[in-house]
Amino acid sequence: MPKFKLTLAYDGSAYHGWQSQKSGRGVADTVEAALARLFASSPKLVSSSRTDTGVHAMGLVAHLEIPPDELRMPARQLALAINSGLPDDIRVVAATRAAATFNARFDATAKQYCYTVWNHPAMNPLVRHRAWHVPQPLDLAAMKSAAALFVGRHDFRSFTAKRAGVLGDSTRTLTRCEVTRRGSEITILLEGGGFLYKMCRGIAGSLVQVGQGKFPPQEVSVMLNHRDRRSAGVNAPAHGLVLWKVTYSKNNKPTGSRIQRP
Repeated sequence: MPKFKLTLAYDGSAYHGWQSQKSGRGVADTVEAALARLFASSPKLVSSSRTDTGVHAMGLVAHLEIPPDELRMPARQLALAINSGLPDDIRVVAATRAAATFNARFDATAKQYCYTVWNHPAMNPLVRHRAWHVPQPLDLAAMKSAAALFVGRHDFRSFTAKRAGVLGDSTRTLTRCEVTRRGSEITILLEGGGFLYKMCRGIAGSLVQVGQGKFPPQEVSVMLNHRDRRSAGVNAPAHGLVLWKVTYSKNNKPTGSRIQRP
């Protein structure tokens, strides 16, 4: 069947994460409901990533298959057709034909997340749904030093939250962990081949606590070596995190290439 690659953006404030939920409040539930109104076969989505409750996305990728006899529109109109059945906080920003072998989950080579902190005594009401308000001054130099220690291949068991079942391999590779500041807005950029459950939020929370002077930068190495969640910092709130971009090999063109970094 014809296969399509969708790139999706959404404000996760009102949803229980990306994955389909019993409550019906997963982002995937909402998109699949829109697809069911267009196609009798009710196509299901296979996504590149999962996002937690309250987390946003700018470049999540998913694929779906549509039976040929139901496909009565050119590919260029697919995004418009799906968006017509979606609420304003979810959008398909691109829809393209994909190779029959393409898999949004297993073909991804890298994922990029951005975490935003509003570092000012007064919260900016315009970013209250996408940034963590930290009113006290933060030591940016200390945060940068700590961030550099996350880069590379490490066991990130200290930065993942507990889930049902036994945690398997907790080793991951981060190719980027950068902290930048523009005015009162601090951005933590994380990029790697894959991430553990709530790993990004654990790293962001720990970096903020380094900036607050609660840990010295070199404590990050100790946290990693302990392989114990109790040794690391807090989880940053979900609403500051955005899945920014998913990258594929040259045979599957990178997504989000027209989206500028925050």
